[in-house]
Amino acid sequence: LIILWGFNPADTWFDGAARYLAEAKAAGIKVICVDPRFTDSAAAYARQWIPVYPATDIAMLTAMAYVIIRENLQDWKFIDTYTVGFDSYKDYVLGVEDGIPKTPAWAETITGVPAASIENLAREYATAKPAALLASWGPGRAFYGEQFHRATQILAAITGNVGVPGGWAAGHQVAFESTSPPSLRGMPTGRNPVQAGWPQVKYQLTAPGAPNANSSRIHYADIWNGILQGKAGGYPADIRLLYVLQANPLSNVTANNNLGAKAMEKLDFIVVHELLMTATARYADIVLPITSFLEKEDVVQAWLTGSHYTYLHRVIEPLYECKSDLQILTELAPRLGIETYNDQSDEEWVKWIVENSENIPDYEEFKTKGIHRVKFDQPIVAFKKQIDDPENNPFPTPSGKIEIYSQMLADMDNPELPPIPKYFDNTQSRSSPLAEKYPLQVVSVHFKRGVHFQFKDLPWLCDLMPHALWINSVDALARGISDGDQVQVFNDYGIIQVAAKVTERIMPGVVMLPESGQFTPDENGVDQGGGVNTLTSSYHTAGGAFSCNNILVEVKKV
Repeated sequence: LIILWGFNPADTWFDGAARYLAEAKAAGIKVICVDPRFTDSAAAYARQWIPVYPATDIAMLTAMAYVIIRENLQDWKFIDTYTVGFDSYKDYVLGVEDGIPKTPAWAETITGVPAASIENLAREYATAKPAALLASWGPGRAFYGEQFHRATQILAAITGNVGVPGGWAAGHQVAFESTSPPSLRGMPTGRNPVQAGWPQVKYQLTAPGAPNANSSRIHYADIWNGILQGKAGGYPADIRLLYVLQANPLSNVTANNNLGAKAMEKLDFIVVHELLMTATARYADIVLPITSFLEKEDVVQAWLTGSHYTYLHRVIEPLYECKSDLQILTELAPRLGIETYNDQSDEEWVKWIVENSENIPDYEEFKTKGIHRVKFDQPIVAFKKQIDDPENNPFPTPSGKIEIYSQMLADMDNPELPPIPKYFDNTQSRSSPLAEKYPLQVVSVHFKRGVHFQFKDLPWLCDLMPHALWINSVDALARGISDGDQVQVFNDYGIIQVAAKVTERIMPGVVMLPESGQFTPDENGVDQGGGVNTLTSSYHTAGGAFSCNNILVEVKKV
């Protein structure tokens, strides 16, 4: 059994995941898709589609655990040997802790999934051996999204699907050849005197008694408030300059575009490295044109789970005044008084990286062939060592076991970070008072026509897959909307205008807008670029999750 939970590899994944699903289907393995949208993966591979309201997945998972526990379908030997804290989780699931049994009927009122469907899925998952619940990042991109990921991992653990071929442990929702590494060792980068890291949370996830390395950093969703409020608002600095490369924060990554525009206008100086005139670049004082991948030498490692490296040859000389990011920074450094920043070209760095890699044996051969694939003799099974020999190979957790109950989280004593995963209602849910004003929930997805903003401006691809709002026919009819109509999507954070696509492939009560639309406000403040982050809030819950995939809105025909 394979469950694709918010996972759509036919659109979003590299390195053959879709092909492996096709092979699984051909072999008779049942595939089930849980998603608010009937995705291309559901259409191509799944026998069953179970639509679920955004940000309620944790309730459905908890109800599945209820069925498994009540019907004694759990793997007791695995639980006793490899986990800690099952009794605490069981008490929550059965309602001993709070008086609310997390039954399928309880979950149905939250998720929109019929209780019978939840019961059947729970039984199938617990009894099919092995079973892989491939949980994507999408359901976690919502308030309390970390609870979803913890719940999927626990469901895998209590059914004994960790450390076995055909199971799933945690982390990336991957599919790869059994003789390929699940993740290649990162390419060498040389010495960096600056502390690396991308902190998602400033304080909340610092372990008790441990030094807080991120005390001068802020959550990425807080960047606009940090610029606007500075030290007076409790932030660590008064930011006056923004230097942007390899990013497009005012559209693709950061919430609340209108707040971002105010922050950009407040800054004294903005520099952007860009190939395209993105929303962020339009606010820059200086745009430094960079080369495309066709104009420079480079080496790339297949994303996340790929088993190969690719050498990118320069096929044309840089056009006009374009330079690589490295060239720009190398020329800028001495002007800032940094005399020993870099003395190597892009190609020299590529050679150094390859020659210092543990995985590529010969630079010249790699450069000539253009690709190097890493093969392993034995199949890779995550956590197999821990399962085969737990005494000598503990899990990388404080207890050395799979932590159904986390004592570290318990010690934090934060009600939003419970030691076991729990369902929390939130301000963007269908039961929120705000839903009376904004009754539809937006989910924002990745489309196959591009990666973030890359390739999204190519006319042929736009013709094949236009940037449009998916809306169910029930919701469209109630608003007098026909397929192709221009509509406005709005809430308290902003308004966007986009074409409507009326379809049965999105569940009623939910609308879908592709990510990557470029923030393009007109004279009335209406975003004509269809940027979904015009509708998102900068607020994030204690675990660091902010809302990309459960945004309350209303839609009207223009």
